[in-house]
Amino acid sequence: MRSRYSAFVLKVEPYLLETWHPETRPATLDLAQGKINWIGLEVRQQEVAGSDAASVEFIACYKVGGRAHRLHEVSRFVRKQGRWFYLDGEFPEPASV
Repeated sequence: MRSRYSAFVLKVEPYLLETWHPETRPATLDLAQGKINWIGLEVRQQEVAGSDAASVEFIACYKVGGRAHRLHEVSRFVRKQGRWFYLDGEFPEPASV
């Protein structure tokens, strides 16, 4: 998870694509065109389900046009042939007040 966040920060598209599961991986990424400035990552929870599946809940903070935003996701990862791949993610509903 942390290596993928670093790859987003540094715009290392080849690494992101090669660590994305082939069933859900996009054909291309275009991070160079984005105006996103990543500013922080908080890993909230990690859970290993067996030896070949895991999930990571995180909040990534970023700015676009000087305005701060948060990405809250629970990402699912699977291990194939000894390597972990990002499969997909869900976006938890904000807690109601």
